[in-house]
Amino acid sequence: MPNYQRFSNENRLTRVQDSYKLGYLAEDVKVQYKSAVNVSLDDIVIDSKEGDISSIPKWLAQNFVESGIVAINDKDNAAYVSRTLNLERIARAHDLSGINADFYIRVNDYLSSLDEKDRERIIVSLNSFVVSRIEKIVKLAAASALTSAIREKLSVEERELYDLIHESTSAFKKRVLRKFG
Repeated sequence: MPNYQRFSNENRLTRVQDSYKLGYLAEDVKVQYKSAVNVSLDDIVIDSKEGDISSIPKWLAQNFVESGIVAINDKDNAAYVSRTLNLERIARAHDLSGINADFYIRVNDYLSSLDEKDRERIIVSLNSFVVSRIEKIVKLAAASALTSAIREKLSVEERELYDLIHESTSAFKKRVLRKFG
């Protein structure tokens, strides 16, 4: 693949990931306040005491965590990641389990909140998850273009991979079978 095409694919993937990440960061997350907070930022007004629990946008919660103002309740993310990994593990060899379009964005955010030991444990599971999904995507993409049924089961990154594999295998088939195809 020429370098310009590789860079073009990487730029396309980065743009898609960035748009989904913005959506993810705009979602509300539950936090517990470690100290009293009285803040007004445009239409966001926070007047909380130490120990209060509320929902605020993820981007704001991350800033507050860095400042030691809140703790994020990540139990939902832990359950989500575990459930998704298990569904793929028990899926048949030729079936893709469905994942959210922003799965890898959520996973990376979750991993960043873990200590090194827990992160390493999850990464081991994620590696086998990714290998399993790549094998299935390669087989499906080599056989046919992306359908809406398959699209719903893939993350945004996997959709880009699927399209890239399909385009490459189609071009390969045409090249090697040009006299007969």
